[in-house]
Amino acid sequence: MPAPRKYPDELRERAVREVRSTGRPVAHVARDLGIHKEALRSWVRQAEADAGERDDRLTTVELDELKELRKEVAELRRANEILKAASVFFCPGDRPSPDEAEQVIDHLRDGFGVDPVCRVLDLSPSTYFARKTRPKSARQLRDEELIALVTAVWEDSGRTYGARRITRALVRAGHEVARCTVERLMRELGIEGVIRGRRRRTTIPEPAAPRPPDLVNRRFTADRPNQLWLADLTYVRTWSGWVYVAFVLDAHSRRIVGWQIADHMRTDLPLDALEMALWRQKIKKDAELIHHSDRGSQYVSIRYTERLAEVGASASVGSVADSYDNAMAEALNGTFKAELIEHQGPWRDFDEVERALFQWVAWYNGERLHSALGYVPPDEYEQAYWTGVEAVPQTA
Repeated sequence: MPAPRKYPDELRERAVREVRSTGRPVAHVARDLGIHKEALRSWVRQAEADAGERDDRLTTVELDELKELRKEVAELRRANEILKAASVFFCPGDRPSPDEAEQVIDHLRDGFGVDPVCRVLDLSPSTYFARKTRPKSARQLRDEELIALVTAVWEDSGRTYGARRITRALVRAGHEVARCTVERLMRELGIEGVIRGRRRRTTIPEPAAPRPPDLVNRRFTADRPNQLWLADLTYVRTWSGWVYVAFVLDAHSRRIVGWQIADHMRTDLPLDALEMALWRQKIKKDAELIHHSDRGSQYVSIRYTERLAEVGASASVGSVADSYDNAMAEALNGTFKAELIEHQGPWRDFDEVERALFQWVAWYNGERLHSALGYVPPDEYEQAYWTGVEAVPQTA
């Protein structure tokens, strides 16, 4: 029958006294008392160390102290690991909110346990468990619903929408939500919209070319589509070289009616964008269209101005080196650079930019909510105008 693993203290003391007082062999005493001889030998050696008779072993007091120290070191190491793991959640000196505290404990409980984490971070385990069993509040349930909606709108916008446009998109979809709520949820999710940066000017003035008058004078308003168009060029850096993009924008609907991309800045580039706009909008000579641009050499060239004259469009040009004289077109360039080029770059080559530009223009016209239009897409805004015109009864 094997010896028990745990011997009573009384039996242990009696066995040691027997060996030390009588001098009998350890093996004989162990056999008589039913103790394993190696266990008894270890007890005797420990008793000799406690009595100061040998210095190759620690005394029982020293062993107890060592055990406590090791336990304390283990606790300190665990506390240090908990603090390091929790440091990513808390700002120095800030008291965590109940939601933050719950998230931290959820994150650390599998590795350290709830009680050690709460003890180190000075949190209440009972509060944590109470929050786990308590039904979710109306705000928590509402936040969970809105988080999915906010994330979906942000993703659908190519991760470009900020809180303002996301709020408008949700309201258009029939969801009642405040902008401050969307801002709070976006902070918690760690997402944000595109922020425009500074851009370089690309206009190359042509002093020798005849300059048309400025018919706009910084008043970028129109009562109907195809009354005022704004044209400008911008640039894109790719790994294989520079790419240039020309836009034609309708001032009434903010709709991109024409665009073209090329690896040069010759007149053919903006002229192709103009041809696209003329074809898409079915412009006739009686359209009373004003075409406004900066004084770039492409826009005041003979070929470009002759094409405008052929369709009866009035050319308008701003002053030299003044972006405010073509501010609406400059704003479109800034949006294009911020929401597509800088947001999704870097770009490999011309073909990659062209494919992305095609998709972005379709999204910009058909889906992107425009603040100047009451947060509706340009296509929808222009269609609403034509629908209203058709609904007006014609006089005999």
